[in-house]
Amino acid sequence: MSAIWSSNSTTESVNATAKLHDTGNLVLMDQNEKVLWQSFDYPTQHWLPGMKIGNDYSRGIEWHLSSWKISQHPLVGEFTWGAENHGYPDFKLKQGSVVKMRGDAWRNQQIKGISSFSRNWTFTYKVIIHEKEVSFSYNHDNSSTLFRITLSSSGKLESWGWVEGAKNLQPGQSLPKDLCDTYNICGAYGSCVTNMFDQSCACLDETKFVPRNKKGWEMADWSDGCVRRTPLYYTHSSWFNKSMNMQECEAQCLANCTCMAYTNPDASLGGRGCLLWFGELIDIRVYPEVKSGRDIFVRIAASNESGVISKRQEEAMELPLFTFSRIANATANFSPDNKLGEGGFGPVYKGVLEQGHHVAVKRLSRNSSQGLDEFRNEVICISKLQHRNLVKLLGCCIQGDEKLLIYEYMPNKSLDAFIFDKAQGMFLDWTRRFNIIKGIARGLVYLHQDSRFRIIHRDLKASNILLDQDMNPKISDFGIARSFGGNESRGNTEIVVGTYGYMSPEYALDGIFSMKSDVFSFGVLVLEIVSGKRNRRFTQQENNNNLMGYTWNLYNEGRSMELVDATFAESCHPQEVLRSIQVGLLCVQQNAGDRPNMSSVIMMLSGEHSFPQPKQPAYFMEGDLFAANFSASTKPTGSINELTITEVDAR
Repeated sequence: MSAIWSSNSTTESVNATAKLHDTGNLVLMDQNEKVLWQSFDYPTQHWLPGMKIGNDYSRGIEWHLSSWKISQHPLVGEFTWGAENHGYPDFKLKQGSVVKMRGDAWRNQQIKGISSFSRNWTFTYKVIIHEKEVSFSYNHDNSSTLFRITLSSSGKLESWGWVEGAKNLQPGQSLPKDLCDTYNICGAYGSCVTNMFDQSCACLDETKFVPRNKKGWEMADWSDGCVRRTPLYYTHSSWFNKSMNMQECEAQCLANCTCMAYTNPDASLGGRGCLLWFGELIDIRVYPEVKSGRDIFVRIAASNESGVISKRQEEAMELPLFTFSRIANATANFSPDNKLGEGGFGPVYKGVLEQGHHVAVKRLSRNSSQGLDEFRNEVICISKLQHRNLVKLLGCCIQGDEKLLIYEYMPNKSLDAFIFDKAQGMFLDWTRRFNIIKGIARGLVYLHQDSRFRIIHRDLKASNILLDQDMNPKISDFGIARSFGGNESRGNTEIVVGTYGYMSPEYALDGIFSMKSDVFSFGVLVLEIVSGKRNRRFTQQENNNNLMGYTWNLYNEGRSMELVDATFAESCHPQEVLRSIQVGLLCVQQNAGDRPNMSSVIMMLSGEHSFPQPKQPAYFMEGDLFAANFSASTKPTGSINELTITEVDAR
């Protein structure tokens, strides 16, 4: 006698039993029903429901299909269908070592009506990804029917099903089915498109990518793919994390300059799952019949030849993109009658959208002292922030040379229009002023501690505090804000931007900024709200003090209530006023380390926190500041600012 077949298994057992399950799995078990061996662990050319493709790392088993040499001969052929796991797993059809086709993305999902045998069949795909096992399997809901996938000797994945009334298995769909299934047919950053007339390749975005070999491209040789108009540098690999959400995934990609793209590969993970690519993207295909799918975010160079904001950054914004014509119509073609104000960024207009929704539109002027970097920074920074005390960015417009930001409209404009105007100041009694102080503090706590990124505003001032119809404050204008991840909390720059009178001394003189820089600006704001006087323009003639120095002297002499603006003196609550003044002085102390953080400020304002005694404030004169660190050419020029435009006072 001669052996026809052997499993090559050497496991020993007493009273072993073999069972052939209805699934087609032949299982060998011991007396305790422990599986000693099963045929599903050793696939041949057939892939049956419940059978896995992938790897069992704990047992050192790889599950893959192998074709027969010829259709009637069971010798192992040259084609294989298996999983490759270089970050996130995918299927590869190979002829020897040559990849012929890449399979669809791995996703846990249930799909009905895709079978060529019955529109009522429902297929369920199961994905397992952890350190012990990476596998993909499928099942269908009708156990009375037979279905299998076979890797043929010619290298095709063929589906076979038992159709009711038939006498044998009937052939169904097979792969590869068209040109677009060919591995890497369009090269890097090329996308294969199939329609009723033909199949062809196109670059992902012709404004950002161009064919590497234009002549070959015109002759339908797309193998060289596309290249970026503005190059990036990269490595080859991918990386997958099952627990990250999309916000964390984006941050992970943006923090690594070699990350080329990211996505959530599987909707079944409940919004979690992060797949990063570190090499050129290939095998991108457009399916016109598919109405939904997973978004992929591709990195583009920050500065393209056109000079406009990149497509990758547009995607990162997660904001509606308005057309220029729509905004022009909403503002009556930017009529002077709709102009609300103007500052370093450009003019601001009131607009009314089609549904009667009022908006405020910032328009970057061509001769603006701010530019594309500030525009990009503000959009990307604020688009992900949601807080009742932050102005809401509704969308943006990037069209040719036009760059627009669309905000919720604030009918009461900005805080400076009230506190520095005696007539308007009458509308802000002490209760409203105190609520504004607390609202600004809550907004800063969110920026510094509770938002996904730590945000340092760097230009907190009265004109950048907007007031809604109920006089609730909203922090605005994030054009020069900086964000930090992880445990970062400070930075430094050689280019100091912001507004004198609100800048902390360490930032104005040395370019060092941190959360305590915003705390300093908040302290100045508090003193301005209480006094109704501008810190920058206030001078006490007899001793040459500015507002901080004047407040410090009153505090030491026990006369702090003399700081109160006469317009609300009768409505004020002395304990709240004195508490606010002391908080303001604590925030403007010379040494950044002495200043409280904003969460402590909240507790002190509410009377829930003990008060340390403030130290001498940083009340240097502007003339000394200029002489110390700036040339005459950097001296700021003021602007009429009725809304929320960053006043860029130094570069």
